[in-house]
Amino acid sequence: MLTAYKVVSLTVLLSFILFPCRSQNYLGYTVDNYAGVHAVSYNPAMIVSKYQKTDINLASVSAFGGSDYFGIDVGSLISTHDVFTFDDDAIRFPEDNNNFFANADILGPSAMFRLNHKSSIGFITRVRGLFNLSEINGRLYENLVNQFENDEDFSFDSQNLTGTLHAWTEIGVSYGRVLLKRSQHELTGGITLKYLMGAGGLFASSPGLEGEFIGDTETLQTQGFLNYGKTQDFDRDNVLFDNLEYGLGLDLGFVYKWSKNTDGDDAPSQNSYKLKIGVSVTDIGSINYDQAEITSYNLNASVSTSTFQEDIEEFLDNNYDSTADNQNARIQLPTALHLLVDYHLTKKWFVSVQSDVSLVERRVERSNTITNVLTFSPRFETKWFSFYLPVSLRQSEDVVVGGGFRLGPLSVGSGSVFSNFLSDSSKTADVFVGLKIPLYNK
Repeated sequence: MLTAYKVVSLTVLLSFILFPCRSQNYLGYTVDNYAGVHAVSYNPAMIVSKYQKTDINLASVSAFGGSDYFGIDVGSLISTHDVFTFDDDAIRFPEDNNNFFANADILGPSAMFRLNHKSSIGFITRVRGLFNLSEINGRLYENLVNQFENDEDFSFDSQNLTGTLHAWTEIGVSYGRVLLKRSQHELTGGITLKYLMGAGGLFASSPGLEGEFIGDTETLQTQGFLNYGKTQDFDRDNVLFDNLEYGLGLDLGFVYKWSKNTDGDDAPSQNSYKLKIGVSVTDIGSINYDQAEITSYNLNASVSTSTFQEDIEEFLDNNYDSTADNQNARIQLPTALHLLVDYHLTKKWFVSVQSDVSLVERRVERSNTITNVLTFSPRFETKWFSFYLPVSLRQSEDVVVGGGFRLGPLSVGSGSVFSNFLSDSSKTADVFVGLKIPLYNK
């Protein structure tokens, strides 16, 4: 699992370098009234738009990752032009229950079309990869990564340790419609049905893992059990999409708007609503994998770390008794609840509050979770240009500040870019960039 984390975290760091300018994907951008397809992935009811006839996404990339175990001084790292290494550039905060997470989302060719003033349809293609490692002892993680080169004694006790790496693609069909329109009030509903194609993943869990490391004798004493599994033919260093398993997914959403305008004018240029409230549940569903290889390790043993040079899986196989079995494994999607309150201040200024909450507990085996985030974001919005400044309280970090813009077909942003450059120990980083063909209403 730890090696897999390095692979995913490297992907996130490369994305940050390649696209300098999620907290979930496309943070700050999805509430823009001209966000189009990107808003639909957040709340399918937003597909009903008075602002766009058609929105065609060509390609968009979003990456988000971090941990409460380490912090990075991004500003110093860029100014020195050195190659990033965790050993030299990361500040560590080992705790009894550290957490790691990464989320990569590629939005492929997608489009939405306005059928009439009451309904819209669309389709979405995505490639996604998520990684979670929860409730692991920070000192244990550090020594496993460094192959027990540190000779300091330490003890550990990790309860409800879980980890899941999962990659899949999805094709979604979305439909939204105005359900109710009365004078100043409008209620819209939307749904996205998704066909899931899983590339596979790996997962680990332990209800209780405790022990101690004795540096003088290079001895690791452990008590507990660990379950480790991976789907058939899954290669964590080379994820391929040629041996897929299938499943179904679902997004549901509603949007309520209150407007001061009661004359029925549907002109989008008037930004008719004063208050918009949205609620949605995304990523309902799972993917079943046949013949996953699951190994149970009995960790009640005392082993030597003097020759630790292999990866975690090899170390477990070489030092602990185990039983292996092939069985079906179901990996749950990162089901989440999203709440939005968007207030129209003046003609071109808005302010929004978003809450993104995981509906899957960290301790649930074979599942991914999003990071809980509360975001306050003022934005300046016109047809061809928007700018937003999201300020977020994230689960694994204090308040972070980001920024982004939309300039016609181009959108670029990050929910943490300003904090990353101002803080000497940033624990999360995210970035997105997108290119589309928007067709606005007159």
